[in-house]
Amino acid sequence: MNTKRIRVALLGAGRIGQEHARTLIGSAQVSLVTVCDARLEAAQQIAAKAPGATAISDTADVFKSKEIDAVVICTPTGSHADLIEAGARAGKAVFCEKPVALDLERTKKALKLVNDSGIPFQIGFQRRFDSGYAQAWTKIDRNLIGRIDQFRSVGRDPAPPPREYLETSGGLFLDQMIHEIDLARFLVGEVESVCAWGAVRFSKDAADFGDVDTATTLLRFKNGALGVIENSRRAIYGYDIITEVFGERGKLVVHAERKSPLRHYREGGSEEDHFYFFMDRFKDAFQAELESFFACVQEGRPPTPGAVDALEALRIGIAATRSFKEGRVVPLEEIR
Repeated sequence: MNTKRIRVALLGAGRIGQEHARTLIGSAQVSLVTVCDARLEAAQQIAAKAPGATAISDTADVFKSKEIDAVVICTPTGSHADLIEAGARAGKAVFCEKPVALDLERTKKALKLVNDSGIPFQIGFQRRFDSGYAQAWTKIDRNLIGRIDQFRSVGRDPAPPPREYLETSGGLFLDQMIHEIDLARFLVGEVESVCAWGAVRFSKDAADFGDVDTATTLLRFKNGALGVIENSRRAIYGYDIITEVFGERGKLVVHAERKSPLRHYREGGSEEDHFYFFMDRFKDAFQAELESFFACVQEGRPPTPGAVDALEALRIGIAATRSFKEGRVVPLEEIR
């Protein structure tokens, strides 16, 4: 086991880059040596908090450097595949936020290079590292609820993302629902076919881009289980995520309780604090996924979720998009 600190470059100093920077700066596993962003000032703001870190604006300098062992990719989606490939060619371990790409062929090309190079690679499906989902997986793995018959997952954001984000997001099924898709595979197994409905209930921006803001998707799993995923781009009360796995000997439910233990009882009723945004709800999971990635790098174990998980989640998202647009059930074998 190699216990030497891993020298890391953070690519992207936006919202998710800032979240990961907190983990990197506070970690005993790694040294954050470089922060890279086209907006140099944004990179400098993060680098200033990491002793000895430098801020740069050109990713090419990262992959040329022999002083960097791993990269954490938090740049816009359109750049992910190119950066993953650059990391593979340079022999650096790669952690990348989802997705690899919105196009299946581009994703397969990048992941083939990852597999051929043998570099450690992890895709950013952080929910797997949330304590609730991790415990659910352990109980399922121990067969505590027996044969799984039904899966249900709800994912609703507090408000739609900005118009400029929606324009390049790939649509609700590939952007928002991809996390529920990964949970379905993680907890139940591989998907055989998909049937999706979508509607525009409130977002003119979604309509302008041929997207939807509300969707219900049915899944048929290869093991015979049935699933349903519900998504909305707006929940006025805040981030709403619930997952239920129902089996022959019981069920598991993952549902974040109130944000703080306090419930305020007053005249006319009571109130409690609620998680408003996903980065708040999954703060610990974001930290845990990076810690797991670097532990795998140090110990020589394949990180997970990996290339297969990135590809399969995308295939299901593409199948859902096709189902919605064509009004039919789409077998996964169509999406190759």
